[in-house]
Amino acid sequence: MVEEHLRGRGICDERVMAAMAKVPREEFVPTEHAAAAYGDFPIAIGAGQTISQPYIVASMLEKLDIRPEHRVLEVGTGTGYEAALLGELAVEVWTIERHAELAEKAQVILARLGYANVHVVHGDGSSGLPEQGLFDRILVAAAAPSVPKALLDQLADGGKLIIPVGNRYEQVLQLVRKIGDEVAVVEAEACRFVPLVGEHGWRE
Repeated sequence: MVEEHLRGRGICDERVMAAMAKVPREEFVPTEHAAAAYGDFPIAIGAGQTISQPYIVASMLEKLDIRPEHRVLEVGTGTGYEAALLGELAVEVWTIERHAELAEKAQVILARLGYANVHVVHGDGSSGLPEQGLFDRILVAAAAPSVPKALLDQLADGGKLIIPVGNRYEQVLQLVRKIGDEVAVVEAEACRFVPLVGEHGWRE
């Protein structure tokens, strides 16, 4: 996976590739899909959600440029695969999942694998976790019609946020950087994610 789907497609961040080589992706997919866990495609994980394809995951992580001292917020835990990768890259990770059954599953898997620095919360990810203060990096693994202001407000000065923005069927990754009161946005590759459902995203 790392050599063919990541390095072979232009991913250069060695920390990202090391994390993806270490985290056992098969632990986060249903047993019947374990043999396909390292293919470069999304896999259904239940509740109408998917675990994203490895290349898109790596691309988002690389663009965020996560450092060991960073606090990270993830929106859209799923079964916890991306949260585990973030746990390898950052000092502390908070991750939100709106489906209770997936949040519970993620907690069990992450605890079993020893990710004590990753905290799973069941709730509306589009609202973030304002009670946890500001985050150096925010990764949104669900598609929004626009960048939620609630999440921008939780981004630290100099912080970066990455999110798929578009309609429910096709989006573009947007990398957002906050510097003082200014927000700069750079568009990256086209993508397709499940919708961000919540107060500051799409309605049910």
